[in-house]
Amino acid sequence: MRKVTVATLLLASAVSIASADVTATDVEAKYSNKQSVNASQELKQNISLGLANTTGNSKTFNLNGKYLATFTTDGYAGNPLKVAFDAGFFYDKNNGVLSNEEYTANLGLEQYVMDGWLGYAGINWLRNPKFRDYNNKFAFGIGIGKELYNDGQHSFKVKLGTAYNIEDYASATPNKKFGSLNEYLEYNNQLNKVSSLVVKVGGQENFKDFSNDYEITALAGFDFAIADNLSLSIDEEIAYDHLPPVGKKKTDTKSIVRVGYNF
Repeated sequence: MRKVTVATLLLASAVSIASADVTATDVEAKYSNKQSVNASQELKQNISLGLANTTGNSKTFNLNGKYLATFTTDGYAGNPLKVAFDAGFFYDKNNGVLSNEEYTANLGLEQYVMDGWLGYAGINWLRNPKFRDYNNKFAFGIGIGKELYNDGQHSFKVKLGTAYNIEDYASATPNKKFGSLNEYLEYNNQLNKVSSLVVKVGGQENFKDFSNDYEITALAGFDFAIADNLSLSIDEEIAYDHLPPVGKKKTDTKSIVRVGYNF
């Protein structure tokens, strides 16, 4: 009998923000330490449930759940400071055999400066010892970004920064500590009143081995409003690591369909 357990971890930041995500990778959080959520002075939350298919280092068909929350407060010179925190727990067992297990957490700060310019800082953590060989994977990042274009229907923004990375492996592979260059691109298209398209691409290159030790994650997603507080989302993600841990595959994919409730 197939048993699938999805749980969310609830933690608190300095402004009492919490989020847990066991669906597609938030590409923006991964490469610029910032959740891609429209924050406001009030706490915004979303809960969603759906089905996900993964290939690569873990081949499973899972039930998945998601909780998101974010908040904005006053920052530098009275400009908006967006704060977001997410923590996730993903556990999947098939006929008593563990088929997927991953834990993640991200804390990000995004400070608006002027004319679409912003600065960001944050911490990213991942643990997946069996399927990706990571006892712990940390990234501490800072950088800048800018919304280059926004006509109300189409928008395009970019981010560029650096990160200090620590990779603690579960196998005998020597641990790694290195600095990296991180890039992030995002395109949004409000297709009509009830549907939207988003495309996100993030990348990271090791300063010590720029041409060989790099990774790229790309995601395309559609969101459809079903009712005032209900939405249907379809996401497809591809993650490529050119120099993965020893014995692990370079490419992982996630295909996800879910229904969400906003409150």
